[in-house]
Amino acid sequence: MSPTWRNPVVEQRADPHLTLVDGRYWFTASVPRYDAIEIRGADSVAGLAAAPTKLIWRAHDSGPMSFHVWAPELHRIDGRWYVYFAASEREDIWKLRMYVLECSGQDPMIDPWVERGQILTPEEGFSLDATPFEHAGRRFLCWAQKSPPAESNLYLAELANPWTLAGAPVCISRPELAWERIGFCVNEGPALLKRHGRVLIAYSAAATDANYCMGLLWAGESADLLDRNSWHKSSTPVFCSNESASQFGPGHNSFTTTPDGATDLLVYHARNYRDIVGDPLNDPNRHARVQAFGWRADGFPDFGTPVADGPYSI
Repeated sequence: MSPTWRNPVVEQRADPHLTLVDGRYWFTASVPRYDAIEIRGADSVAGLAAAPTKLIWRAHDSGPMSFHVWAPELHRIDGRWYVYFAASEREDIWKLRMYVLECSGQDPMIDPWVERGQILTPEEGFSLDATPFEHAGRRFLCWAQKSPPAESNLYLAELANPWTLAGAPVCISRPELAWERIGFCVNEGPALLKRHGRVLIAYSAAATDANYCMGLLWAGESADLLDRNSWHKSSTPVFCSNESASQFGPGHNSFTTTPDGATDLLVYHARNYRDIVGDPLNDPNRHARVQAFGWRADGFPDFGTPVADGPYSI
């Protein structure tokens, strides 16, 4: 029987990160108040909606990590659980920096979590959306950082350990195309795929309204990932608003698969209406959605378009 679930999978959860570990799905995302990190686990995508949540960390009262707690990602690295997230300061709300938590035991829902501190980058500045990945026996970190201050670029560096860079970062993408510069000049929310001889990074671009959309970078699997010239970019968005399905501003995605690994799944947030009153960041209705995607004959992903809310079957 084909897997089925209902979209949105989890309501009012932006920047969703869903990973499949040992046959169990683990989910985390930005909460509407941007003041805490929670996780949940389930045996199926459908089970996530009603799954118990665990509050693993709450924002500090002041100083670093006290405001704008954004886009957590839950990863298991070398047998240990880590959460990567961004947070700012209540006294300086746009002083976004990247931080790491580590679970002190093997059960992320029960065992305590400890702060491993800030991921320091050579150029201090607004940074967020850190995502780690392994390739060819090396571990890397990709993230978004403002440099110059007016635009958010994507950077890549090798890791010495899960919270420490091993070398100088390389800028692999800047918001140079018109669709990446609507409202704000943004490349952010990187998410990794490896298929068909390529390392692919999906990312999000533009302001967080209906213009928000996904782009795609890629490099050959044998290329030097720390060489800017190894990376190529799609000239057009690969996933964007679908008015006919009432899905607007899809993005800040992650990737997983069905439990058998046979079908790739795109995890993303979107709103079901175009017009937003006030600051889009204060609108809580970016809901987490999951849908299958396929591959073209040339080996590139075909994400299709956002599906309408309601029952979904592969």
